[in-house]
This record gives sequence, C-alpha cells and structure tokens, in this order.
Amino acid sequence: MNQNNIRNFSIIAHVDHGKSTLADRLLERTGAIPERLMRDQVLDRMDLERERGITIKMQPVRMVYRPSASTSAALRVPSGSFAVPQSTSPSPDFPRLASEAQAVENGGEYILNLIDTPGHIDFSYEVSRALKAVEGVLLLVDSTQGIQAQTLTTLAMAQAQGCVVIPVVSKIDAPAARVEEVSSELAKLLHVAPEEVIAVSGKTGAGVDELLRAIVERVPQPHTSGDAVNDEPRGLIFDFSYSKHRGVVVYLRVFDGTFKKGQPLRFAAAEKEFIALETGIFTPEETPSDSLSAGEIGYIVTGIKEPGIVAVGDTIGAVKGTLPALEGYGRPRPVVWASVYPESQDDLPLLRQSLERLRLSDSSLSFEEESSGVLGRGFRCGFLGLLHLEIITERLRREFGLALVVTIPTISYVVTRTDGVREVIYTPAKFPEHGDIALIEEPWAKVIIIVPPDSLSSLIQLLYEHEAQTIGTETYQDGRVEMTVEMPLRELMRGFFDTLKNISSGYASLSYELLSERIADVVKLDILVAEEPVPAFARVVARRRVQEEAEKMVEKLHNSLPKQLFVTKIQAKALGRIIASKTLSAMRKDVTGYLYGGDVSRKNKLLDKQKRGKKKMLERGTGKVNIPEEVFMKMVQTDS
Repeated sequence: MNQNNIRNFSIIAHVDHGKSTLADRLLERTGAIPERLMRDQVLDRMDLERERGITIKMQPVRMVYRPSASTSAALRVPSGSFAVPQSTSPSPDFPRLASEAQAVENGGEYILNLIDTPGHIDFSYEVSRALKAVEGVLLLVDSTQGIQAQTLTTLAMAQAQGCVVIPVVSKIDAPAARVEEVSSELAKLLHVAPEEVIAVSGKTGAGVDELLRAIVERVPQPHTSGDAVNDEPRGLIFDFSYSKHRGVVVYLRVFDGTFKKGQPLRFAAAEKEFIALETGIFTPEETPSDSLSAGEIGYIVTGIKEPGIVAVGDTIGAVKGTLPALEGYGRPRPVVWASVYPESQDDLPLLRQSLERLRLSDSSLSFEEESSGVLGRGFRCGFLGLLHLEIITERLRREFGLALVVTIPTISYVVTRTDGVREVIYTPAKFPEHGDIALIEEPWAKVIIIVPPDSLSSLIQLLYEHEAQTIGTETYQDGRVEMTVEMPLRELMRGFFDTLKNISSGYASLSYELLSERIADVVKLDILVAEEPVPAFARVVARRRVQEEAEKMVEKLHNSLPKQLFVTKIQAKALGRIIASKTLSAMRKDVTGYLYGGDVSRKNKLLDKQKRGKKKMLERGTGKVNIPEEVFMKMVQTDS
C-alpha cells in the first residue's frame, strides 16, 4: 500500500457527544461493514458498553475511502494552520495534497485507520495509547452542550503528541443545537477560523462526506522514524488481546519495514522471541492479510500463552534487528484501591484467573493477593477511578459468573513514622497507630469543572465542603463558567461528581489530573465491637469529619448487628480515644417462662443467676461477637 494514501486518526470526545454514532456513519459511508451487519455502536463490542451507551475499550478499524469525481474537485491544498493548535506546527507533508487530489481523479483510494477511544476520564490511558499510533484526531463537541471539561483534557493530550486536530461539531440536527455559537467557541479554543470547524450529524449522516475529505486533506501521511535499514520491521504495541487457542494477539502500529506471517520476531523489552503465526488488519473483525507495512495498523498472532510477557508500549522487531526500541508508554498509576473477595472461598482460583484474563485486555488494572481474618482471601486491586472499578467488578460478575464482596474504595497515603521510616499505605487496616505517625501525605488533583451559571453558588458551597482551592475561572459565550480547582483526591472520590451532577441537574462536566502528594490532615478511624477492633471496618477520614463519620458508622453497625447473649459495646476510636459509642442490649432468654404461681422471689433468683452468668462470660473472655457475613457486606461494600 502506498504510504502517502494512508491516514491514521482517532475520535476524541466527552461522554455522550455522539462519537460512536459518528463512527457508525463513517463505517457506513466507506462500506467498511456490510449493510446487513450494520447496527448502532458497531465498534462497541461488549454488552456492557452497549447497555450503558459508553465506550470502555479502544477498537481499531480499517476503512477504504474512494472519493468520487465530484468529491475530488473539493480537495484543496490547505492554507494556514487549519485545525493545528498554535503549539503544533503545520506538517511538512501538507504540500503533497495537490498531487493527492490528482491521484484521486485518477481513481486512487485511501486507507483510513480509525482507533475508536473511550470518552470517560477513567479511561484516558486508553486514549493516550491510541494517540501514539495516529497522526490526527477529530475533536468532537456536541452542539447542544458545548465544550466540556473532558474536551479540554483530551485536546491537551492530542497536542502533547503532536497530532493534527480537526474540530467537529456534532448533533447539528438536534432541536437545541447551537451550531454557530459552539463552532465559534471551538474555533477560539483551537485558534482557527470558524469556517474550519466541520458540522456533522451522526444520526442523519449530514456533513460526513465533508469530514471524510477533511481527514484526507488535513491528517498527514504516516510518519516513519527514518532509521529503517533494509526494510527491517519495527512496530509499537498499543494494545493486545488473548485467545486460548492462538495465545496473545498484539495490536500494533508499524513504523518501519514490513511484518509477514512466519517471520521470526522479538519483543524488545521482554526479550522474548516468537514466530508470527498470522498478520492481519481490523475490519473491525481480525482479518488476515499477507503483510503489514510501515504506516499501517494491524495485529500479529504470537502464539505466546504465558502471562506477563507481552506489555503495551513494547517494541516488536526482527530477531537480530539493529533498530532501537521505540518510546513506549508510562505505566498507569492507580487512583483508587478496593479489595475484592469471592463470596465463596472455593472461587478464589477462579477470581485469580479472571483478574489475570482481564489484565490482558486492560493493562491499567493492577492487583495483589491479600487476606482478611473475616472475609478470607481475596485481592487488593488498583483502579483508575470509580467507574473503572465499577466496570471491572461488573465484568467479573458477568463474564466469569463470580459472586463478589467489594470493599469501600480508598486511596494511597505516604506515611512517615516517628522513627523516620516512610511507607506507602493503601489500606486503612495497615495504618500505624496515631502516636506512631509523624506526617501523612496524600495525592491531590487538579480539577476542571464546567457548570451552568445558575449552579455557580451551589458549586462554591460544594467546593468548600470538599476542601477545594480555586485556581482560576473563565466564562464562555453561553454563560457557562469553567472553574479550575485543586483538591485532595480522597475528597474527589467521596461522591463529589455525583453531588456535582445533582446540583447542576446533570449539566456539569468534570475532568481531573493527578498532582503530587501534599500534607494531609487525616486520621484513622477504627470500629470496636465488644472492645475488639475490626480491621475490615477501619477507614481514613479527614480530621474535621471524623466525629460525623464515627457516629454514622456506629449507628449503621448498631442497626445491623444482631443482639448477643450479653450487652455489646459498639465504639469508634480515633486520635487515641473513643469518640462515639452505642450499646447493643443483650438478647434475653426467658428463663422464667416455665414458672407459674408462687412467690416473685423465685423469678428474681433465676434472673440474677442469668445476669451473673453473662458477667462471668465477659470476665473470662469467652464473650466473643461473631459478626454475620451479611453485616460485613453491608459495612464494607460500596454504597452502590
């Protein structure tokens, strides 16, 4: 394939801005999928994606675009910077377009490789990997909603990778569409003329032909490293999948040379050699092809079935290649942690195997085994956010049939002990005692929030409640306000986004990026039952909220715990002292039920004997509380 006629691009957008629908129309117009197989969200392969209407997993697909004679006349040499932000220089490949227009008139065709990406902030690592495999992006903005917080985040990622940005306004057929206004906002954001913004409707297909021409015109041809020697192959792994029959299937962007079936190849970082069992492209199904050449996006079947060898960001090359490894990806940093236990310990091997399988398709998932004296053995898992946690646990339940107990999500802290030892702690149960802590540090986040003007006062109150510091504000043409704040990550994860949606009637948007650790004013809150601490109930809370949280947890446990044979104290301990307490009265057996008639002293003797027995049981230490499993589930599971 002529490299000049290849275009690699992604669509980046905020959630629910019409990205999947637009991808459907692109596939439809280029004939990539037969009409009988066409359906809504065709690139969303999981049932979970289709049910929720969101993209979770990136999906590459190859389209063949054959401009007609009429469309070829519209091809032109672009002038100025087009949609390239000021920080991105115009591509030196732009002058080639005049000759390409001539090629189209002569019956040429273009290979368009699209990598469909998620829109939610929790899956931004998927987006970052896709951007390294493409030269251009379609920045999609809903004409009814305007620029959202995630729009700014994904744009910054694309600019950092040097991608050419094509601004696109979607849903122009909607009754509430503000096409001119949103186009103006988008043009101002990208420092381009409003005429450069393309208006489309994924529902009706309006503007799709113009968009296809813009992709050919504005997205540069694939760049190579310039280090190629004797057609030596080299490619970057941006994703992979696993098949029990074929082993690991790597998804790669080819930067140099040609990959062919039967070729001996090698992973640069893993230093593992293998034979390419098959090479192919995505249509979007995996379709074998004779070879993959520089500039193309495709897959290679490795036959490797051992876990932990293949990693995203690794370079595939010749066994005795001389080319250096390509720059890979940074490792994703977990944002929240949660423990996942099987309801039946017999399912522990299945849970381990299931997590390993999921990690093959989601490299941002991390886990390690742990044990609880009450819940048994399970895994402490790291996630990129609360939605990521929800999606992974739901996939475990659906795809592997597991019944799970998922604990309340927490973040990691850096604790400096009084003896100077620093350690990272990501579970409250392992927090040192109050007197052994010299300093606690916690991660902070920079948060961009966009809200309607009538929600501003409620937002300011919400920011105060979550310890946020305002950095700057900006007002859009439609009156919406963008606020940039910094806040502790634990407060962001404490239901902040749900509350934000409530106060704005669903119109607010949010994106965030992690900052470095700062000094934290937090304490460990322990729950004691019959004066014995229960590690599974421990949590880390802000000092100013510790009394409120203590009373809430004590009340919740008091209402959930069955009565015992003796009076049971339920207490909350923090800062080295008891700060909340409730007493659960004893379950009283009717020891006088068989009596009838006679003096009342007979009844009193039996009651006194029962009281002495209960007191003796506590004094001997035999009065232990067995907390039922359903109570543990109620206390440690997430509120959702």
